[in-house]
Amino acid sequence: MKQLTKAEEEVMHILWQLRKCNVASIIKELPSPKPAYNTVSTIVRILESKGFVGHEQEGKGYLYYPILQKSDYSNQSINKLVDGYFQGSFKSMVSFFMKKNDINLQELEHILNDIKKEEE
Repeated sequence: MKQLTKAEEEVMHILWQLRKCNVASIIKELPSPKPAYNTVSTIVRILESKGFVGHEQEGKGYLYYPILQKSDYSNQSINKLVDGYFQGSFKSMVSFFMKKNDINLQELEHILNDIKKEEE
């Protein structure tokens, strides 16, 4: 799976949120200063060429929608992070984040309980 640039990822987050929209709707959701219409349109076409976005005709324009689910992209990004910085070890990644973010054992137990509840 191809990686996204920061701008592409920002547009994808909007598409995941709105599910189906035109370029003008994407621009409305972007922070100020708003990029030009052509800039956002180009980003959407790049996302489409990468296989992240599809479109359908609506009048004279297009509605765009995500083909790739956010969870699939998130999973791929996390795996790349773990492989690239933690030699493939989730244990090393969790340990790193615990130390850097000053997470105590009680907080970790709460996280583990939440995970167990989701698995049920």
